[in-house]
Amino acid sequence: MEERYNHIRTLISEENLEQAMKEIDEIIAQDANQDTAYYLRGNVFRKQQDWKNAINNYSQAIEINPSSPAKDARDMCIEILNFFNTDMYNH
Repeated sequence: MEERYNHIRTLISEENLEQAMKEIDEIIAQDANQDTAYYLRGNVFRKQQDWKNAINNYSQAIEINPSSPAKDARDMCIEILNFFNTDMYNH
């Protein structure tokens, strides 16, 4: 499985997000307890700046595996959203 995850990481780094998402969805369809798949799916959403789905997928990964790297990724997304809060801008 790790080889497949490495392939997906390569797809994500090459911005082949549609193919990465397809492969991640296949893994989750076979086994919904794959925290790494949710973490990687969160990474795809983050690259698309779809913060809600990124955070939701990171949270799912953390629920499955509390020591998942998704915790740091989720915290980073929340920090980004807080930084870009439009209430902080002068209009």
